[in-house]
Amino acid sequence: MLNRIVLIGRLTKDPELRYTPNGVAVATFTLAVDRPFTNQSGEREADFINIVTWRGLAENCANYLKKGRLAAADGRLQIRNYENNEGKRVYVSEVVADNVRFLESGNSGQSGNNGNNGGQGGQRRGQQGDQQSNQRFNDDPFAKDGQPIDISDDDLPF
Repeated sequence: MLNRIVLIGRLTKDPELRYTPNGVAVATFTLAVDRPFTNQSGEREADFINIVTWRGLAENCANYLKKGRLAAADGRLQIRNYENNEGKRVYVSEVVADNVRFLESGNSGQSGNNGNNGGQGGQRRGQQGDQQSNQRFNDDPFAKDGQPIDISDDDLPF
């Protein structure tokens, strides 16, 4: 048997962190995942998929993911049900993620960057320099292999 899902999308809002009565962290958030085709109007639609993470991963997601950030979630599909206040059976589909990758740094998100304009000691290059750097990165991802990487402490998830 196999139950594996890999999703890449943008967060629709900041993750919500809660704790069970036993003190176990659980974070929930929703990823907007674009569909690979357009509708009859030529517009692209998205699916909004609920993600659940547990323990340390939940705390990391709550601390470092923000609305609008691009993230990848790897986990399993879980369907659960319960009876609501009106006595009706309600089914909930969600992905219980074993692994979440933060695909954008805190400075490059489309929204939710909290006004952070660079990390400690980080030098801001001109916009043209950034475009040239991005172009080189897109051409050859191993062009700077073996060279030091300039990462601010704000970009690290730990």
